[in-house]
Amino acid sequence: MNHFWLNELLKTVVLYGAAYLLGLWVVKRGIRVNYTRKIFHFVLFFFPLFLADHLPFQASVTTTLLSGLMFLLCIGTFVQPLRARSIFLSTAYAVAIDRPEDRPFTLLWVSTQVVATYLVIVLMVFWLAQYGKQPLIYIAVLVAGIGDGLAEPVGVRFGKRTYRVRALFTDRSYTRSLEGSACVFFSGIVAVLILRPELTDTQLFLALGIVPVAMTLAEAYSPHTWDGPFLYLVGGISLVGVLELSGMIASA
Repeated sequence: MNHFWLNELLKTVVLYGAAYLLGLWVVKRGIRVNYTRKIFHFVLFFFPLFLADHLPFQASVTTTLLSGLMFLLCIGTFVQPLRARSIFLSTAYAVAIDRPEDRPFTLLWVSTQVVATYLVIVLMVFWLAQYGKQPLIYIAVLVAGIGDGLAEPVGVRFGKRTYRVRALFTDRSYTRSLEGSACVFFSGIVAVLILRPELTDTQLFLALGIVPVAMTLAEAYSPHTWDGPFLYLVGGISLVGVLELSGMIASA
């Protein structure tokens, strides 16, 4: 359990540190919160996987529940009464994470999305481990972090062909663009090619044909701010599908 608690300590430090530094970036440089929020999400999901590779520990139901509890406690410190009493917390949350168009649902959407995404990642890593292919989860990480991260700024800057998506817990709808979704598609191709050493030739061919399309559709149809769980779920399922199909082809 020693590595587990070290993992949790490092994740907590990075969570607060990244949020605060991104908040300062907004204050000092005028960067849009829409962009810093995407960077924050990428750090949230990439860093734990990085730690899992370099500071491994025996995962269990207990460690998973404790990790989720630790995260909820961290997110809980961003509630308004605490933010009002702390410049650090107000900068980390209000400036780096709180998009004006998401209020007053920002904290609810962020917390539920991240918890759901972590649970999906744990499930997908466990599933891929049955095939000895855990590293393939980084395909989903790259698409969700880079492709989805670029989708919003590209859509804001170049989006001409737009469509609407709904959000959870409200009747609001929000705009996405085909140009932004194209970022997800092309990042899917790049991510598969980056993980090429983990794939056979047949698996590479299948992954290039299935994963980018599947994850693009997941991003396009997922609720506003809740694209993370859907991207990882669909990405993981499509990768398992690739492994199963390649096995069927090999045995045919």
